[in-house]
Amino acid sequence: MRKLMITEMGRLSVDEFKTSEKIPLVVVLDDVRSMYNVGSVFRTADAFRVQSIYLCGITACPPNPEIHKTALGAEETVDYRYFKDTMSAVEELKNRGYFVYSIEQCEGSTKLQNLTLTPFSEAGNKYSGYAIILGNEVKGVRQDVVTASDDCIEIPQFGTKHSLNVSITAGIVIWEFARKLIM
Repeated sequence: MRKLMITEMGRLSVDEFKTSEKIPLVVVLDDVRSMYNVGSVFRTADAFRVQSIYLCGITACPPNPEIHKTALGAEETVDYRYFKDTMSAVEELKNRGYFVYSIEQCEGSTKLQNLTLTPFSEAGNKYSGYAIILGNEVKGVRQDVVTASDDCIEIPQFGTKHSLNVSITAGIVIWEFARKLIM
């Protein structure tokens, strides 16, 4: 086997990315304090053509050298918006017909492997899109935001730690949405 060169990978240009079809998913970052985590989420969102990222509360916004260090330019391709308060973002998404998931360990949460999504190419999908909310590195998603969500998704874990890094969680969940909606 031979590793592919960048020129052989058929990647989109920034302009092609901007006009390409996106998966109907908005990633909401609720008070994420690490700019490296923010940059990593941008990079993953670019990889799977996520519709947009909502940066809320203390979550930093581009342009920022620390975000760029891990985003590697994805902050220039993926659309994003800033909201002072995460609840404002959730209310807007619900008003626009999005089904909102908090990624959190909750009573009655849906295990990621049991998540059922309707591809938007199929007739009858009653939502205009999906949103996932990822929380602060220490406190997780705020309880008021969890309460306002339509459901919670939990990634089962089998070790001694009770959570994963927010950027790792984003990668796992975004991959699952992409797999179920467009692959």
